[in-house]
Amino acid sequence: MALPFLPGNTFKDPTKTRFHVSHSLCYKNGYAIPKRPQAMIGGEQLHINQLTEADLDELANTRPTLTYGNPTKPAPVEFIPSFVAFDKKALKFHAYFKQTVHESPNEYYRIRDIRIFYYLEDDSISIVEPAIENSGIPQGKLIKRQKVPKNDFGDCWHWKDLNIGMDIAIYGKVFHIYDCDRWTEEYLKSQGIDLCPREECPPDPYIESRKQPLHAYITPSSFDKLKQFLEMDRHVLRFYCVWDDRDSLFGEIRPHVIHYYLVDDTVEIREVHEQNDGRDPTPLLLCRQRIPKVPIPSNFPTVVMELSDEEVKEWLSPKDFALGRTVNIMGRRFLIYDMDKFTREFYQINFGVENSEPIQVKQTPAPPAQQVLPPYNGFGSLEDSKQSCLSLIPQPPKKDLMRMLENDGKVLRFAAILNSSRPEDENRKFIISYYLSDDMISIYEPPQRNSGVIGGKFLERTRVSKPGSSVDNPEFYHPNDFSIGAPVVVFNHNFVITDADTYVVKYMEQHSADFATETINSLRQKHGTVLQETGAR
Repeated sequence: MALPFLPGNTFKDPTKTRFHVSHSLCYKNGYAIPKRPQAMIGGEQLHINQLTEADLDELANTRPTLTYGNPTKPAPVEFIPSFVAFDKKALKFHAYFKQTVHESPNEYYRIRDIRIFYYLEDDSISIVEPAIENSGIPQGKLIKRQKVPKNDFGDCWHWKDLNIGMDIAIYGKVFHIYDCDRWTEEYLKSQGIDLCPREECPPDPYIESRKQPLHAYITPSSFDKLKQFLEMDRHVLRFYCVWDDRDSLFGEIRPHVIHYYLVDDTVEIREVHEQNDGRDPTPLLLCRQRIPKVPIPSNFPTVVMELSDEEVKEWLSPKDFALGRTVNIMGRRFLIYDMDKFTREFYQINFGVENSEPIQVKQTPAPPAQQVLPPYNGFGSLEDSKQSCLSLIPQPPKKDLMRMLENDGKVLRFAAILNSSRPEDENRKFIISYYLSDDMISIYEPPQRNSGVIGGKFLERTRVSKPGSSVDNPEFYHPNDFSIGAPVVVFNHNFVITDADTYVVKYMEQHSADFATETINSLRQKHGTVLQETGAR
């Protein structure tokens, strides 16, 4: 007796190892195909009819395929998606539309030639108008690539709807197709579409009117403005002149260039600038305009009124300009001293002027003013004061670098006492150091115990001038002035040289040509040496 199928009475089958659900969808050549499941969960066989609906139909129709089997089928054709088959393939149609022109007396409409591209890949359409140079019309891509709606029901234009000679309405514009390219024609014919005969694009009426020959006018023989414009265009007379303004305060002779334009009898005056002339770099003194021959009255309101033939009887013309003549323009006198080659040829042909040698108007420049240095005021060194007078931004005075490099670290030391009537200065001793690199002097006082004077630096390193020398051309102390017993006055302090170190004697003997013999002999006598007279001196 079997157990009832109740909870607690079921047992697990250890032979079952697969518990997944059998799949019922398969893919074949890229298509989803349904499939009947043949096994239950756990892999047990389904005890139902395994025949498909097609097999049941064959049994009902008594077809012999179940008995003799299916006939042999050819290999399926390789599947190619449409976006691969029609990649970069587009149908090209030639079309045009009429654009209405408002408020123009010359044209009522324009013919706009366009190209319609139909992309077979995704059934999209783009409309492009070829750009025409200097047309003044925004051209190029009129409609970007997209699916274009055909009606209000959501249908889009298809390539089967396009043909030559038909009108298509796209976004409110009606385009008339009149032609297509060769590949489009072959493709449509291969798809069984008969193309209508080709048409011609109608010409644009405004462009056709521009192609008509202009009316030929006969120019009268007399000289008129049109002939002057055609013959004298870009012909300019150039005169080199000077403006003599020496009658006014701080006036001078200033060079200028006068341009006379033959095309409309206007005059222009340009300034000639020189380097560092101190004037504003304005190119024009007088802008291009017609100049009256007789100056207009000063009370004429030129601010609110223009000159007419009633105020000006005659304007300046080429006959009023000549070499060596002074021309009054706007109250300024310009002396013409030269002209260019074209101007000479113009005056020779039209006025018969042969002599056109330039006139010398350059003046002899005044000699430069001498720089007189002001007297020395005592502030700072004399060299620094001179530098502040020689340039706007003072530069440090130049030094003798070779002398500083050769004599760097060379110092002549002398012992001295203070020649003073004061009793407290009798025992004071000083060391005077002379620096050969820059001729400066420093004084040091060795400290002495119980002297009552604080020793140390007595004088900073500086240049000391001799007493009685001029302030503007001072004479400074030299090592020749430091002989034994020689007085040295330093800023109203009288010193007497009493001794020198051995280095001073050796240095002066090695460079005896640069020092006085008396100074060397006094140092030798102080150090106990005997003077030897030599013929070399």
